[in-house]
Amino acid sequence: MERKIFVKAGRDNSEETLAVLRAGLEELGIKQAVVASTWGDTGLAAARLLKGSGVNLVVVTHNVGFKEPGSREMTAEIRAEIEAMGGRVCTGTMPFRNIGTAIRAKQHYSQQDLIANTLRMFGQGIKVCVEIVLMAADAGLITPDDVLAVAGTGRGADTVARIAPQSSNALFDLKVRDILAKPSDF
Repeated sequence: MERKIFVKAGRDNSEETLAVLRAGLEELGIKQAVVASTWGDTGLAAARLLKGSGVNLVVVTHNVGFKEPGSREMTAEIRAEIEAMGGRVCTGTMPFRNIGTAIRAKQHYSQQDLIANTLRMFGQGIKVCVEIVLMAADAGLITPDDVLAVAGTGRGADTVARIAPQSSNALFDLKVRDILAKPSDF
């Protein structure tokens, strides 16, 4: 399988990243995909691409209140459109941005920051791929079988990783088996 390295990170790579996802699912025989999508653009594109394929698509959003109390960034209309095409939307607590973030605000340190920043050494997309797979596993929306995860740097998609999932309480048993696409300038 051909790997893709993007010269620049960001949303301009979304279409090509989703093509890598589709090819990876077919070539590797993987039947589940987890896609990060804050506003829904990437999730909707993935749902359109995978509609009728038999792939279990989980689109993971930010938690409610991420930007301001009670707010959701993905509209109900986009969520409904993804679900109408067979995708499922997961909105939950992000493992690397939970109670530790509140502690950091008071003490300027958190163990979750150490893990998140270590993963960012491989790119923001890899950190998010790990995080959304943990969230989908915690919600019971994926099986322990390998999954292809899609995420990006800022908006859009630029990273695809093959991951053996685990729930967040078993973080160190999760395995990033392969990186199919990522930017080189993260």
